[in-house]
Amino acid sequence: MNIKNRLIILAIMVVGSLSIAGCGKSGDKEPQAEAKTTVGTEIDDSVITTKVKSALLKDTGLESLDIKVETRRGEVQLSGFVESQNQMDRAIAIAQEVKGVRNVDNKMNIKTRDTSVGTKVDDSVITTQVKDALLNDPIIKSFDISVVTRDGEVQLSGFVENQTQIDRAIEVAQEVEGVKNVLNEMSINE
Repeated sequence: MNIKNRLIILAIMVVGSLSIAGCGKSGDKEPQAEAKTTVGTEIDDSVITTKVKSALLKDTGLESLDIKVETRRGEVQLSGFVESQNQMDRAIAIAQEVKGVRNVDNKMNIKTRDTSVGTKVDDSVITTQVKDALLNDPIIKSFDISVVTRDGEVQLSGFVENQTQIDRAIEVAQEVEGVKNVLNEMSINE
């Protein structure tokens, strides 16, 4: 394995480990009817996410940096963009092979055309602006929304609490300059 792949895998593992820090209770004082996930489950989900990302990176036939991985109670959600249906099928198969994965929810899209360097920079700016707007919105209250932009088309994926948050996230993303379209691939926590 070359140094670049090792560094990428190490970075993914560090990010996965650090994401556990955000697993505590929020400052809200509202009573909760039931705990939807436990700290142990969230740790297990972080481990699964890291293993899936690592497995995707090891596969030389995938451009896995464009694939986002999120896990909730053993259910892995794959989102982002791939080059072909074959790559999509391969990514799903790889995720299904990881120990602890109960189900794979495919929210990936096939890329429409090659992207220039200028477009990639613009897409990065749009992604950053959408993420910032989502984090600053009082209605959304979720750090579990992933944002991927391709040619001005924003894909929102991940988990939220209710339909109101989905609707608001779409609205917030549409308000960002440069966004041509918003694809909703979000799921409601069960």
